[in-house]
Amino acid sequence: MKLLPFLVLISSLLDYGCTSASCNMTCHKDARCQVQGGTTGCYCSQGYTGNGITFCYDDNECENATQPCGEHANCTNTVGSYFCMCAPGFKSSNGQQTFVPNDGTSCVDVDECSNEGTVACGDHAKCENVDGGFNCSCKEGFQPSTGKLQFKPNDGTSCQENPKAKCELYKDCITEHINRTLAGISHLKTPLMMLQEINKNTLGPLLPVDVISYVEALSYSSLNTMHYSVSDSEALRNTTINVLVNTVNNFLQKDKITVWEALPVDNQRRSLTKLLHTAEQATLLMSQNFKKTTQLDANASDIALKVFAFDSHHMKHIHPHVYTGGDYIKISPKKREESHPNGTVAVVFLRYSNIGSLLSSPKNRSSKDTSEQRQTVSSSVIAVAISSNPPTLYELEKITFTLKYAKTADKDIKCAFWNYSADTMNGNWATEGCELTHSNSTHISCKCNHLTHFAVLMSSGGSVGVTNYNILTRITQLGIIISLICLSMCIFTFWFFSEIQSTRTTIHKNLCCSLFLAELIFLIGINMNNNKLFCSITAGLLHYFLLAAFAWMCIEGIHLYLIVVGVIYNKGFLHKNFYVFGYVSPAVVVGISAALGYKYYGTTEVCWLSTKNNFIWSFIGPACLIILVNLLAFGVIIYKVFRHTAMLKPEVSCYENIRSCARGALALLFLLGATWIFGVLHVVQGSVVTAYLFTIFNAFQGMFIFIFLCVLSRKIQEEYYRLFKNVPCCFGCLR
Repeated sequence: MKLLPFLVLISSLLDYGCTSASCNMTCHKDARCQVQGGTTGCYCSQGYTGNGITFCYDDNECENATQPCGEHANCTNTVGSYFCMCAPGFKSSNGQQTFVPNDGTSCVDVDECSNEGTVACGDHAKCENVDGGFNCSCKEGFQPSTGKLQFKPNDGTSCQENPKAKCELYKDCITEHINRTLAGISHLKTPLMMLQEINKNTLGPLLPVDVISYVEALSYSSLNTMHYSVSDSEALRNTTINVLVNTVNNFLQKDKITVWEALPVDNQRRSLTKLLHTAEQATLLMSQNFKKTTQLDANASDIALKVFAFDSHHMKHIHPHVYTGGDYIKISPKKREESHPNGTVAVVFLRYSNIGSLLSSPKNRSSKDTSEQRQTVSSSVIAVAISSNPPTLYELEKITFTLKYAKTADKDIKCAFWNYSADTMNGNWATEGCELTHSNSTHISCKCNHLTHFAVLMSSGGSVGVTNYNILTRITQLGIIISLICLSMCIFTFWFFSEIQSTRTTIHKNLCCSLFLAELIFLIGINMNNNKLFCSITAGLLHYFLLAAFAWMCIEGIHLYLIVVGVIYNKGFLHKNFYVFGYVSPAVVVGISAALGYKYYGTTEVCWLSTKNNFIWSFIGPACLIILVNLLAFGVIIYKVFRHTAMLKPEVSCYENIRSCARGALALLFLLGATWIFGVLHVVQGSVVTAYLFTIFNAFQGMFIFIFLCVLSRKIQEEYYRLFKNVPCCFGCLR
């Protein structure tokens, strides 16, 4: 019995089969003589098919079965058998290169991006692992040389610096990119082809300058060329409207909201208003050419559109309205007593889901706003537009709408419309002609007597409105003019009177000169942000002279400290070092700041330091350090003067002089320090109170300095008395 398996193995290797005591048949070499189901015969071995006598053909298990090896694996047929190997991008769970089915082995993904994966994609590229492979893409601020957003190593694609990423949204930069974008579509022959090109280019991620450029391109393709090429084909018009809706939707998807928010408020609102205006007017333009009564719906993820087009004969039977996304809108035309002339009417309804945050009042804004309170859009934004031929055929009486909104406690709600100029595309929320008819915790109903874009607004306090903005602007202008006059009088006083010349007056003279130049530059150039180079230079000079003013304030504290502690010093040597610290150290700070972040000098709103990447701390940091040093110095001065006067028995006149100097220096420290403390508080809190405090302290600095250093100084009073007593017209007044 033990020899039986061995004999069976030997017999299977014979060229022409086998015979046995129980089988008289000659079998094929790939068959065996066996008893199956009670019948003796030649049967092909496993992995073969045939009659077992004259032929046995190899079975191709890889073709006869569906995925015999499982997912992500390839099957390889062999004579009489087969084996499995994992597909490229996968590896076997047992670590072996080949395996057989049902042995517990599976194919798992290889993470090509681990270890050296990111290096394989090249410079400025990142690796993204996917099942069975990986993709390379360029990092933010770079673009692929071949235009492919995803690429493989060694396919000729490299990541190059994107020139648009450096665009700081100044006028010249924006104009350049708008012209380049328009040139890219101007060769296309039809509005539909232009729309399709813009749609394709706005599908993926966008930079802020792309948003502005492609909105301009969309406006050009939809409004400036549409009326030349509107076809009589209804199908083509339907296609064009659908492509327009999808293209507008590309700009308004949730993932694009952060790109809009990166734009300055003025650019953001102007481009958004132009986008809304383009969608409305382009749809109206195309809808005027429908030859029969039509209702057209075009929906995308974040925008819904409905068009009604009809002629004068159907006006009594058609009542344009729309119910979408929980919002209801209906228009009511004026009743006409006379018969309707022949003509056509087009009514367009639009609903935008996600643009409310972009049209709300920004939390920290310097631009003008049209209300005394912060306004938040708490509903979708809807639009209604009507076009009729002749224009008097279909005149609006009222529009009624019910919008779903998110109610917040202790906030006023009101119905509002987006009031904008079609020439400048500047807009703001207004309430004229609209009234609230009903509201509950989820919906609000409104009635308006005109057409445009509508929404529900919520108002909350805490922002600077247009009235306060205008008042603050006038205070700033008046205060700086007064300060310049006062500072010039200080400079004249410290320079002209020889009797008061001292180290302290030298310090005050340079302090006043620095502040005078800073305020003069502020008055002339703070709002000249159209020219990037000029704006950057203005911001740099402001940075330098304000730091110089703080440096001379620090020098005054150090000088008083040296007097009180009794340090003996060489006056000429000390003055030389004072000038180095007062003018060279601010230059070093500004130079290092410019070298590390020159593009942050000047913003799109004002010519001052940008708050991006905390660059503003290149001014706030040194200023705070100087204030701290002066506080420590004055702490020592106060201690020495008021606690040790009796013990040291100094000359009374000497310490009276120190007290007087200390009082003036402390007043100066409080004035300069408090100004910027209120400035920081206004940035953080943004209230009306902090706005007024910062404006008053900042604008009238020169006047306060003149009062503290000149008007209240007995020595200077005496010098002016001597000066004017020799003038006949003034002597009588002085007497």
